[in-house]
Amino acid sequence: MTPLQRRIAIAAVQVLGLAVWFSMSAVVPTLRGEWGISAAAAVWLTASVQIGFVVGAVGSAALNLADRVRPHLLLAASAALAALCTLVLALLAGGMAAALPLRFLTGVFLAGVYPVGMKLMVSWSGQSGRGMSMGMLIAALTVGSSVPHLIAGFGSLPWRSVLLAAAALGGLGALVAITIVRPGPHLGAGSPLPNPRYALTMFTERGPRLANLGYFGHMWELYALWTWIPTFLLARDAADAPQVVELVVFATMGVAGAAGCFLGGWISDRFGRSPAAVSALAVSGACCLLSPLALAAPSAVLVAFCAVWGAAVIADSGVFSVSLSETADSRYVGTALTAQTAIGFALTVVSIQVVPLAAAVVGWQFAFLALVPGPVIGVLAMRSYGSRTRPTILSTKE
Repeated sequence: MTPLQRRIAIAAVQVLGLAVWFSMSAVVPTLRGEWGISAAAAVWLTASVQIGFVVGAVGSAALNLADRVRPHLLLAASAALAALCTLVLALLAGGMAAALPLRFLTGVFLAGVYPVGMKLMVSWSGQSGRGMSMGMLIAALTVGSSVPHLIAGFGSLPWRSVLLAAAALGGLGALVAITIVRPGPHLGAGSPLPNPRYALTMFTERGPRLANLGYFGHMWELYALWTWIPTFLLARDAADAPQVVELVVFATMGVAGAAGCFLGGWISDRFGRSPAAVSALAVSGACCLLSPLALAAPSAVLVAFCAVWGAAVIADSGVFSVSLSETADSRYVGTALTAQTAIGFALTVVSIQVVPLAAAVVGWQFAFLALVPGPVIGVLAMRSYGSRTRPTILSTKE
């Protein structure tokens, strides 16, 4: 197989394996009625995955799993176990008591899917083409995360059927990983042992501090938007059928988001990290501010608005990790990136809960205003960070 074919295979595993991530978000409206849970309780169906991902990422880094286990085997096993958790949930869960532990474990295992996929993608990418290769990987994450909405959009499927379909896709991803995916010639040597102290020390250094602040602002918005956009759209007075909303979410967050990933990768390679991040954050922040007006606009305007938002909110995902890697102490880049990922995903647990709390006070039309501080902080941080050198690598941990 050619390097391009290998990269396509790795991206395919991401699309398939990450289908289980937002599988519960796609069925929350149905599930709330069947299980009799509030929006505040339903938030934990996604937040528990985020917490599990943090635990899995930190645990994997502490054990150096990515260097001790052949990456394609770790990728296949992680995708299979995440799919298994979703399968068990679909077949056996009858309430939150069973669902939350399974969703937590799903997050733990997903920490072996995306970060390992990033490492494998880099191994098949030369220095000059790494930006677009990582753009492909981010696009795969975006499409994979939105696939459950596509499944739910095909008729009034029972929620268990949606989860079963997502689990089947995850299992197929594991099969592709074990049979086709292999490490490439650019796979780096084993990383040095992590230095936990540097996770705090890096915040005393200007470059890493600003890169982290930009990333945290980005993460405050991203996963809360992905989690609650279906509920937001269903809040219209003359809401379309739920199936139509699910298809709109897939088109605007998945398809438009994937396009934004490639565009962001190109801008970052062509014009620099700071301009790419600031532009994307400014557009997505403006979308946060305009979201109340957009919800009241005609359907065609709302769909176009969501497409722009879906592209902008993910377009800068590759900028922050490479910005950190370019400025952090080269001896402890692994520690710095792990800390950035863990803190960023931990922050999403908070923002995912803030949105429904805001909706309970001001209504869903104004709920996304709670996300505005994230892009604002991100813009300020990345403007200060500046474009120091013309980038040669684009990387991500989203």
